[in-house]
Amino acid sequence: MNATVRDVMSTSVIVVRRDTPFKEMAAMLGSSRVSGLPVIDEAGKVIGVVSETDMLIKEVDRASHPELFAGLRRSRDLRKAAGVTAAELMTSPPVIIGPDEPVQHAAFLMYDRAVERLPVVDEAGQLVGIVSQGDVLSIFSRPDEEIRREVTDSVIGQGLRMDPERLKVTVQDGIVTLSGRPETDPAGLDIIEAVRHIEGVVAVRDELRPADEDNRHHTLKA
Repeated sequence: MNATVRDVMSTSVIVVRRDTPFKEMAAMLGSSRVSGLPVIDEAGKVIGVVSETDMLIKEVDRASHPELFAGLRRSRDLRKAAGVTAAELMTSPPVIIGPDEPVQHAAFLMYDRAVERLPVVDEAGQLVGIVSQGDVLSIFSRPDEEIRREVTDSVIGQGLRMDPERLKVTVQDGIVTLSGRPETDPAGLDIIEAVRHIEGVVAVRDELRPADEDNRHHTLKA
């Protein structure tokens, strides 16, 4: 399983235009329970995103919090505080992603750029959906047994061509425990690394025995 943004995104997206007024956007955010609104132009291309954070600056008391309007942020935040339309409030250019990008890349962009939602656009820049942090985290609802089968069949059996009988794989609450003895120590490390990248895996517990354990014991006895 290699989940893409297309697999988890929502295709029902509430959008606004450049001239959508502040009050209308506030009502839309409240009624729809979303945290941001993509702004599209006349051609349907995403040109920005208005988030709750963009709009909250209007409620900040500038006299009590002058530090928010000082230095490099001054021009941007003063503009947003005075903004009354989507064009004046939006963050632009927007952080966007394609529908065929892996879910892991969406997670990276959200974390790196500190955004909660990503507009999903096609090759022409047209909006086709939106993916939220909740959508990305939904991959962790994957059943434990499904994860176990992928580890055993796809990673150990097909990917590394190792006898699955050499290892024991258990999964509970998304935590994969690997025990047994791999054919070689490097093979054991490869398995652990591959399992870490499986969708739905929360953590990997390494209980593998060294591949040459029996040889070492034999040498010590001798």
